[in-house]
Amino acid sequence: MAKSSIPASHLRLKRAYEPASPDDGMRILIDRLWPRGVSKAKARLDEWMKDIAPSTGLRQWFGHDPERWTEFRRRYTAELKQHAGELDRLRELARKQTVTLVYSAHDEQHNDAVVLREVLLGK
Repeated sequence: MAKSSIPASHLRLKRAYEPASPDDGMRILIDRLWPRGVSKAKARLDEWMKDIAPSTGLRQWFGHDPERWTEFRRRYTAELKQHAGELDRLRELARKQTVTLVYSAHDEQHNDAVVLREVLLGK
């Protein structure tokens, strides 16, 4: 099946600090580190895919600096090529149901979940 066969509405992004909702479908934490101050019960996650997160070195280099966003996107997209199995699994889930990629970054426009969603949708 082609990458574009995932309905964009099936791949949602949500901060770990926002309350879970039945509309979230399957909730998957995609950060390497557990979100500070969020209990496992409150997070209501179905899965934690920490291996798909940016490498520690890349995360620390980026530091959520919007001026480094373009280069972060390029580097993280390259790193994701090492995780074909996880990407395929996420695509397969998103073809069948809503999947919410849960992340902890404060910046909702410049974070790894945004890049991961673009990659999954084939953008």
